Amino acid sequence: MVTAALMAASGQTIEKVSQHLGVTEPISIAGPADADFVKTRKLEKFLVSAGLYENQDEAVLREEVLGRLDQIVKLWVKQISRNKGFSDQLVLEANAKIFTFGSYRLGCFYFGICQVHGPGADIDTLCIGPRHASREEDFFVELHTILADMQEVTELHPVTDAHVPVMKFKFNGISIDLLYARLALWVIPEDLDISQESILRNIDEQSVRSLNGCRVTDQILRLVPNIQHFRTTLRCLKYWAKRRGVYSNVTGFLGGVNWALLVARICQLYPNAVPSTLVSRFFRVYTQWRWPNPVMLCAIDEGTLGLPVWDPRKNPRDRMHLMPIITPAYPCMNSSYNVSLSTLRVMMEEFQRANEICETLETNKAEWNVLFEAYPFFEAYKNYLQIEINALDDDDFRKWKGWVESRLRQLTLKIEKHTYGMLQCHPYPCEVVDDSRKGRHCAFFMGLQRSQGVPQQEGQQFDIRATVDEFRHSVNMYMLWKPGMELHVSHVRRKSLPTYVFAGGVRPVRPLRSSAVISKSALRPTLSHSVSQLPKSDSGITDEDLEDISGGAERLKRKFQTPDDVVLGKRHHSSPSMNGRLNSGDENIAASHSPLVTSNKQLVMGGEEVLENIMKQGLEVYSAEEELEALNEVSTSVLRRDDSAEQLHSKFEQESDRGQSRLSVLTSGSCSFPNGVGDELEPTTAFGGPLAGAVGNTDSQRKPVIRLSLASTSSAVGALDVF
Repeated sequence: MVTAALMAASGQTIEKVSQHLGVTEPISIAGPADADFVKTRKLEKFLVSAGLYENQDEAVLREEVLGRLDQIVKLWVKQISRNKGFSDQLVLEANAKIFTFGSYRLGCFYFGICQVHGPGADIDTLCIGPRHASREEDFFVELHTILADMQEVTELHPVTDAHVPVMKFKFNGISIDLLYARLALWVIPEDLDISQESILRNIDEQSVRSLNGCRVTDQILRLVPNIQHFRTTLRCLKYWAKRRGVYSNVTGFLGGVNWALLVARICQLYPNAVPSTLVSRFFRVYTQWRWPNPVMLCAIDEGTLGLPVWDPRKNPRDRMHLMPIITPAYPCMNSSYNVSLSTLRVMMEEFQRANEICETLETNKAEWNVLFEAYPFFEAYKNYLQIEINALDDDDFRKWKGWVESRLRQLTLKIEKHTYGMLQCHPYPCEVVDDSRKGRHCAFFMGLQRSQGVPQQEGQQFDIRATVDEFRHSVNMYMLWKPGMELHVSHVRRKSLPTYVFAGGVRPVRPLRSSAVISKSALRPTLSHSVSQLPKSDSGITDEDLEDISGGAERLKRKFQTPDDVVLGKRHHSSPSMNGRLNSGDENIAASHSPLVTSNKQLVMGGEEVLENIMKQGLEVYSAEEELEALNEVSTSVLRRDDSAEQLHSKFEQESDRGQSRLSVLTSGSCSFPNGVGDELEPTTAFGGPLAGAVGNTDSQRKPVIRLSLASTSSAVGALDVF
């Protein structure tokens, strides 16, 4: 059989999984078709070409480092036992043990790249020691001293005040995150089984959290129907998340364990599916998931030790979680409590985009590389917050950077809170470094936009200076602060972004903006492309056609080739009436708020057929307001939103008399501010339907414009503009 041959070539098993894993029945137990194996082989080939599999030399080096680290902690525990006056017999029996967890334990470790910047992944390790080896003195002082004296160890950085205390360092170039758990045992056996609940008895809370990583990892591997398929799918999804800028627990997105749990749940729902199908179903399921309903691999275990578990019925704080992804090992916790309203919306938009691409992949109309295109963060917004940090030396810089990065999520939450959810932040998950500058420094960025669905009020401004001052004050409370540790926060417009944030240090060339130039062929009706789910802006213009931000124009430029034809219109056919208003089905829309498309001596108010036809042709759509000068070079007549029907007809006739075959449409009104300086901040495109649950439910996703007053004030941390 062809299927059997393909399975054998892919190393897949032919046996179907029949057992039921998870809290619900599977969605489908169907096995893969021949086409699914072909797609999986293409996917695996792509992952190999992207460098997501380590070679044998790298694997051997990691094993050697872990073995050496295990020897070090064994010598360390014997040394502290001797120093504390224990008998020779107890010193001889004293033992500590290294466990791995996270990506390395799950089998999908690789040198992942955070878009174009950032280091590779760390090996998550756990040191388990006896009851007489304390965390504060023995682990973070004695063991730290031993490691600091070793030539193989570099960039040693203890983080003692973290939620889960950790020691970070590099051993022979391999990044290590080392946690510590102190058990209530005098001697740690070599065959210790940490999956037993009794291991948690009589230990401190920090040790419980440290053990949870290993216990969760082991439980995930027990709860997936096919480990090989799970590992390939997880490797794929983690790479996708990094490319799209949504891989970072510390900034409010999802980290490694979060993605592992989400993938494991899809494996349970489709137990016999191969990786290509699992990737597609991942986006299909989570695009429709109604958060804050939790993702769980198994029922929550209440346990017998009285440890707190995630339960929104009993714990008020648990009710505030927006995207709960519950760990499967006791005590069950929400692994994604860092997610905010802004980061949840960004992830949902990315899920929707990926789902649309996967639907195209299933019909063989696209290749896998389309799914993994990097998110153009520094082209996606008109306004950014830039957070620059500096320190005098490498050691101070590592500490200072880690501290500031851990506080960035608080800045996002404060901005959401102080603007009552009307201003959203999109944090960039990686630091960016200016190689041309001397000294130790880096910068973090946040994209800013008005929350979608929030009605615009004329003259409304957002002043977040107090919010930033509060953030700066909290950061400067750092207990290990030293002179030279500096923080600068400033507002930066897109056109003023430093060039070092772009690949190769070269700012991308923005093409000439022809906001609404159309050809006669654009008006030929066609019904081959549905627009029933396209979000609309306040002016009735589809989001994809209005602005080139957040992947909107990027996705269209990728999908279509011809840049000449553009449509700006509503989904229902409209026509101007005698009183200067526009009739559109059962709704009346003021002419000053509706886009117009002109061609062949005819005013066309949108129309589904027009939109469907135009979307099959290429387009380059930008905000006409920003490029009025360039727009006038394209056409001598400009149609404005505030033109009356008579003015529009007059302009059209003037254009026709001059023999022009094209007109341009200015889709936004003029921008004016009391101080004479202004700009517009346009939200990112929201792909897909409204979010339910904690995010709120809206009938339609709209795209209002935030007006920015650019009057700036100076402070010790740099100039921050008023929003």
